[in-house]
Amino acid sequence: MNPGANGASRKGEAGEPIIRVRDLVVGFGDRIILKGLSLDVMAGEILGFVGTSGGGKSVLTRTILGLVPKRSGSVEVFGQNLDELDYAGRRALERRWGVLFQQGALFSSLSVKQNIQFPMREYLDMSPRLMDELAIAKIEMVGLQPDVAEKLPSELSGGMIKRAALARSLALDPEILFLDEPTSGLDPIGAGDFDELISTLQHTLGLTVFMVTHDLDSLHTVCDRVAALYDGKIAAVGTIEAMVASDHPWISAYFRGKRARAAGIAANQGQR
Repeated sequence: MNPGANGASRKGEAGEPIIRVRDLVVGFGDRIILKGLSLDVMAGEILGFVGTSGGGKSVLTRTILGLVPKRSGSVEVFGQNLDELDYAGRRALERRWGVLFQQGALFSSLSVKQNIQFPMREYLDMSPRLMDELAIAKIEMVGLQPDVAEKLPSELSGGMIKRAALARSLALDPEILFLDEPTSGLDPIGAGDFDELISTLQHTLGLTVFMVTHDLDSLHTVCDRVAALYDGKIAAVGTIEAMVASDHPWISAYFRGKRARAAGIAANQGQR
Protein backbone atom coordinates (compact mmCIF):
# COMPACT_ATOMS: atom_id res chain seq x y z
CA MET A 1 0.00 0.00 0.00
CA ASN A 2 1.13 3.53 -0.64
CA PRO A 3 1.42 5.80 2.41
CA GLY A 4 -0.72 8.43 0.81
CA ALA A 5 -3.37 6.11 -0.57
CA ASN A 6 -6.90 7.20 0.14
CA GLY A 7 -8.30 3.84 1.16
CA ALA A 8 -11.99 3.11 1.61
CA SER A 9 -13.92 4.56 4.51
CA ARG A 10 -16.84 2.82 6.20
CA LYS A 11 -18.59 6.20 6.12
CA GLY A 12 -18.34 6.33 2.33
CA GLU A 13 -15.79 7.85 -0.02
CA ALA A 14 -12.80 9.39 1.74
CA GLY A 15 -12.62 13.17 1.69
CA GLU A 16 -9.74 15.35 0.68
CA PRO A 17 -6.51 15.21 2.70
CA ILE A 18 -6.83 17.52 5.70
CA ILE A 19 -3.32 16.65 6.90
CA ARG A 20 -0.56 15.91 4.40
CA VAL A 21 2.87 14.81 5.63
CA ARG A 22 5.66 14.31 3.11
CA ASP A 23 9.19 12.91 3.51
CA LEU A 24 9.30 13.84 7.20
CA VAL A 25 12.60 13.33 9.00
CA VAL A 26 12.75 13.82 12.79
CA GLY A 27 15.55 12.90 15.12
CA PHE A 28 17.06 13.49 18.53
CA GLY A 29 20.84 13.75 18.56
CA ASP A 30 22.28 10.92 16.50
CA ARG A 31 19.05 8.92 16.57
CA ILE A 32 16.67 9.33 13.63
CA ILE A 33 13.09 8.49 14.64
CA LEU A 34 11.07 9.29 11.51
CA LYS A 35 12.91 8.42 8.31
CA GLY A 36 11.16 10.12 5.40
CA LEU A 37 7.62 9.40 6.58
CA SER A 38 4.67 10.29 4.32
CA LEU A 39 0.99 10.10 5.29
CA ASP A 40 -2.39 11.59 4.39
CA VAL A 41 -5.21 12.01 6.89
CA MET A 42 -8.50 12.36 5.05
CA ALA A 43 -11.19 14.87 6.02
CA GLY A 44 -13.94 13.33 8.14
CA GLU A 45 -12.21 10.04 8.96
CA ILE A 46 -10.97 8.44 12.15
CA LEU A 47 -7.43 7.29 11.42
CA GLY A 48 -5.82 4.91 13.88
CA PHE A 49 -2.02 5.13 14.12
CA VAL A 50 -0.09 2.11 15.42
CA GLY A 51 3.56 1.17 15.73
CA THR A 52 6.23 -0.35 17.91
CA SER A 53 6.78 0.98 21.41
CA GLY A 54 9.12 3.96 21.19
CA GLY A 55 8.90 3.87 17.40
CA GLY A 56 7.74 7.46 16.96
CA LYS A 57 3.94 7.46 17.11
CA SER A 58 3.71 10.35 19.55
CA VAL A 59 6.68 12.03 17.87
CA LEU A 60 4.68 12.34 14.63
CA THR A 61 1.73 13.87 16.47
CA ARG A 62 3.95 16.37 18.28
CA THR A 63 5.78 17.24 15.07
CA ILE A 64 2.51 18.02 13.30
CA LEU A 65 1.53 20.17 16.27
CA GLY A 66 4.87 22.01 16.12
CA LEU A 67 6.03 20.74 19.53
CA VAL A 68 8.96 18.77 18.06
CA PRO A 69 11.18 20.28 15.34
CA LYS A 70 11.70 18.38 12.09
CA ARG A 71 14.92 18.08 10.17
CA SER A 72 13.37 17.94 6.72
CA GLY A 73 10.12 17.24 4.92
CA SER A 74 6.83 19.12 4.97
CA VAL A 75 3.59 19.19 6.93
CA GLU A 76 0.42 20.72 5.49
CA VAL A 77 -2.80 21.17 7.46
CA PHE A 78 -5.93 22.54 5.76
CA GLY A 79 -3.73 23.02 2.68
CA GLN A 80 -1.33 25.32 4.51
CA ASN A 81 2.37 24.53 4.76
CA LEU A 82 3.25 25.03 8.41
CA ASP A 83 6.73 26.31 7.50
CA GLU A 84 5.20 29.20 5.55
CA LEU A 85 2.86 30.50 8.26
CA ASP A 86 3.63 33.62 10.24
CA TYR A 87 2.76 33.91 13.93
CA ALA A 88 -0.80 35.10 13.28
CA GLY A 89 -1.38 32.36 10.73
CA ARG A 90 -0.08 29.75 13.09
CA ARG A 91 -2.33 30.95 15.91
CA ALA A 92 -5.34 30.87 13.60
CA LEU A 93 -4.51 27.32 12.56
CA GLU A 94 -4.06 26.12 16.14
CA ARG A 95 -7.61 27.22 16.94
CA ARG A 96 -8.84 24.64 14.45
CA TRP A 97 -7.46 21.58 16.22
CA GLY A 98 -7.79 20.04 19.66
CA VAL A 99 -5.42 17.69 21.45
CA LEU A 100 -5.95 14.99 24.06
CA PHE A 101 -2.50 14.13 25.38
CA GLN A 102 -1.64 10.79 26.96
CA GLN A 103 -2.86 10.58 30.58
CA GLY A 104 -4.97 13.72 30.01
CA ALA A 105 -2.27 16.26 30.99
CA LEU A 106 -4.71 18.39 32.95
CA PHE A 107 -3.31 21.26 35.03
CA SER A 108 -3.39 19.79 38.53
CA SER A 109 -3.91 23.12 40.33
CA LEU A 110 -6.89 24.13 38.17
CA SER A 111 -10.45 22.88 38.41
CA VAL A 112 -12.01 21.00 35.51
CA LYS A 113 -13.85 24.17 34.49
CA GLN A 114 -10.66 26.21 34.59
CA ASN A 115 -8.82 23.58 32.55
CA ILE A 116 -11.50 23.72 29.86
CA GLN A 117 -11.46 27.52 29.90
CA PHE A 118 -7.68 27.70 29.53
CA PRO A 119 -7.68 27.62 25.69
CA MET A 120 -10.71 29.95 25.66
CA ARG A 121 -8.77 32.55 27.63
CA GLU A 122 -5.77 32.17 25.33
CA TYR A 123 -7.56 32.43 22.00
CA LEU A 124 -10.97 34.03 22.58
CA ASP A 125 -12.31 37.29 23.97
CA MET A 126 -15.50 36.55 25.88
CA SER A 127 -17.13 37.29 29.19
CA PRO A 128 -16.56 35.04 32.26
CA ARG A 129 -20.25 34.17 32.25
CA LEU A 130 -20.15 32.94 28.66
CA MET A 131 -16.98 30.95 29.35
CA ASP A 132 -18.71 29.32 32.33
CA GLU A 133 -21.68 28.36 30.17
CA LEU A 134 -19.46 26.95 27.42
CA ALA A 135 -17.37 24.99 29.91
CA ILE A 136 -20.48 23.34 31.37
CA ALA A 137 -21.70 22.54 27.85
CA LYS A 138 -18.40 20.82 27.02
CA ILE A 139 -18.49 18.89 30.31
CA GLU A 140 -21.96 17.57 29.53
CA MET A 141 -20.95 16.87 25.92
CA VAL A 142 -18.41 14.30 27.09
CA GLY A 143 -20.81 12.59 29.47
CA LEU A 144 -19.81 14.17 32.80
CA GLN A 145 -22.14 15.77 35.33
CA PRO A 146 -22.07 19.59 35.69
CA ASP A 147 -20.86 19.36 39.31
CA VAL A 148 -17.55 17.99 38.02
CA ALA A 149 -16.74 21.54 36.92
CA GLU A 150 -15.43 22.62 40.32
CA LYS A 151 -13.45 19.46 41.05
CA LEU A 152 -9.66 19.22 40.81
CA PRO A 153 -8.07 16.48 38.67
CA SER A 154 -6.93 14.71 41.85
CA GLU A 155 -10.60 14.20 42.77
CA LEU A 156 -11.42 12.40 39.51
CA SER A 157 -11.17 8.77 38.45
CA GLY A 158 -9.00 7.80 35.47
CA GLY A 159 -11.98 7.68 33.15
CA MET A 160 -13.25 11.06 34.33
CA ILE A 161 -9.82 12.59 33.77
CA LYS A 162 -9.87 11.34 30.17
CA ARG A 163 -13.32 12.83 29.61
CA ALA A 164 -12.37 16.14 31.23
CA ALA A 165 -9.27 16.33 29.04
CA LEU A 166 -11.43 15.54 26.02
CA ALA A 167 -13.76 18.37 27.00
CA ARG A 168 -10.77 20.73 27.08
CA SER A 169 -9.67 19.54 23.64
CA LEU A 170 -13.13 20.46 22.33
CA ALA A 171 -13.15 23.92 23.96
CA LEU A 172 -12.58 25.83 20.71
CA ASP A 173 -14.88 23.67 18.54
CA PRO A 174 -11.99 22.16 16.55
CA GLU A 175 -12.17 20.52 13.15
CA ILE A 176 -9.34 18.08 13.87
CA LEU A 177 -8.92 16.08 17.06
CA PHE A 178 -5.56 14.53 17.98
CA LEU A 179 -5.81 11.68 20.49
CA ASP A 180 -2.68 10.13 22.05
CA GLU A 181 -3.49 6.72 23.57
CA PRO A 182 -6.99 7.85 24.66
CA THR A 183 -8.00 4.51 26.25
CA SER A 184 -4.66 3.78 27.93
CA GLY A 185 -5.17 2.93 31.60
CA LEU A 186 -8.92 2.36 31.29
CA ASP A 187 -10.61 -0.95 32.02
CA PRO A 188 -12.26 -2.70 29.04
CA ILE A 189 -15.72 -1.33 29.83
CA GLY A 190 -14.43 2.19 30.31
CA ALA A 191 -12.37 1.95 27.14
CA GLY A 192 -15.39 0.73 25.19
CA ASP A 193 -17.51 3.61 26.50
CA PHE A 194 -14.79 6.08 25.54
CA ASP A 195 -14.56 4.62 22.03
CA GLU A 196 -18.31 5.02 21.67
CA LEU A 197 -18.06 8.63 22.85
CA ILE A 198 -15.33 9.40 20.28
CA SER A 199 -17.38 7.83 17.50
CA THR A 200 -20.49 9.79 18.53
CA LEU A 201 -18.62 13.11 18.74
CA GLN A 202 -16.91 12.49 15.40
CA HIS A 203 -20.24 11.83 13.72
CA THR A 204 -22.12 14.65 15.47
CA LEU A 205 -19.46 17.34 15.10
CA GLY A 206 -18.00 16.25 11.76
CA LEU A 207 -14.52 15.87 13.24
CA THR A 208 -11.43 14.44 11.63
CA VAL A 209 -9.69 12.27 14.25
CA PHE A 210 -6.02 11.24 14.33
CA MET A 211 -5.74 8.61 17.04
CA VAL A 212 -2.47 7.13 18.28
CA THR A 213 -3.39 3.86 19.95
CA HIS A 214 -2.32 0.28 20.59
CA ASP A 215 -5.86 -0.78 21.55
CA LEU A 216 -7.05 -3.34 19.00
CA ASP A 217 -10.67 -2.93 20.11
CA SER A 218 -10.48 0.79 19.32
CA LEU A 219 -8.86 0.12 15.96
CA HIS A 220 -11.55 -2.39 15.12
CA THR A 221 -14.65 -0.57 16.34
CA VAL A 222 -14.11 3.13 15.58
CA CYS A 223 -11.34 3.58 12.99
CA ASP A 224 -12.09 3.99 9.29
CA ARG A 225 -8.45 3.33 8.39
CA VAL A 226 -5.27 2.31 10.17
CA ALA A 227 -1.73 3.52 9.46
CA ALA A 228 1.10 1.28 10.65
CA LEU A 229 4.49 2.80 11.52
CA TYR A 230 7.54 0.56 11.25
CA ASP A 231 11.22 1.53 11.23
CA GLY A 232 10.45 5.22 10.91
CA LYS A 233 8.15 4.97 7.90
CA ILE A 234 4.55 4.08 7.12
CA ALA A 235 4.54 0.38 6.33
CA ALA A 236 0.86 0.23 5.31
CA VAL A 237 -2.39 2.21 5.36
CA GLY A 238 -5.83 0.70 5.01
CA THR A 239 -8.87 -0.79 6.69
CA ILE A 240 -8.61 -3.17 9.63
CA GLU A 241 -9.32 -5.98 7.16
CA ALA A 242 -6.30 -4.94 5.09
CA MET A 243 -4.14 -4.89 8.21
CA VAL A 244 -5.21 -8.42 9.19
CA ALA A 245 -4.49 -9.64 5.64
CA SER A 246 -1.10 -7.90 5.39
CA ASP A 247 1.98 -10.06 4.84
CA HIS A 248 4.30 -7.48 6.44
CA PRO A 249 6.01 -9.39 9.31
CA TRP A 250 5.40 -6.82 12.05
CA ILE A 251 1.86 -5.96 10.93
CA SER A 252 1.00 -9.65 10.69
CA ALA A 253 2.34 -10.30 14.18
CA TYR A 254 0.47 -7.30 15.59
CA PHE A 255 -2.92 -7.99 14.04
CA ARG A 256 -2.81 -11.80 13.87
CA GLY A 257 -0.73 -12.68 16.94
CA LYS A 258 -2.05 -14.40 20.04
CA ARG A 259 -2.75 -11.14 21.88
CA ALA A 260 -4.51 -9.71 18.83
CA ARG A 261 -7.35 -12.20 19.17
CA ALA A 262 -7.14 -12.66 15.40
CA ALA A 263 -9.95 -15.19 15.35
CA GLY A 264 -12.36 -12.65 16.80
CA ILE A 265 -11.28 -9.93 14.39
CA ALA A 266 -11.51 -12.30 11.43
CA ALA A 267 -14.98 -13.41 12.51
CA ASN A 268 -16.19 -9.83 12.76
CA GLN A 269 -14.89 -9.03 9.28
CA GLY A 270 -17.64 -11.11 7.74
CA GLN A 271 -20.31 -9.32 9.80
CA ARG A 272 -19.65 -5.85 8.33
